[in-house]
Amino acid sequence: MEPSAPGPKAVNVHEAKTHFSKLLERVARGEEVVIAKAGKPVARLVPIAEPPKPRVFGALRGEIWVADDFDAPDPELEALFEGEDDDLF
Repeated sequence: MEPSAPGPKAVNVHEAKTHFSKLLERVARGEEVVIAKAGKPVARLVPIAEPPKPRVFGALRGEIWVADDFDAPDPELEALFEGEDDDLF
């Protein structure tokens, strides 16, 4: 295998089979490897994205607030949905 160059490293199928463990090590370090068959790219080995961090419930306690009437009906919006007040526009 040749030294890493900018962009994805391309290897042929035989080289990929022969050096699969080394390619996986490179991918684990964040590199991307393209596998080619007869010079035509057919697959990419890419690192798995980190799973999202779990949410911490209550982390914004005291930072935000919700108005008491946040879910109160809005007559203007209701009129638009029900077609009662066509002169709003």
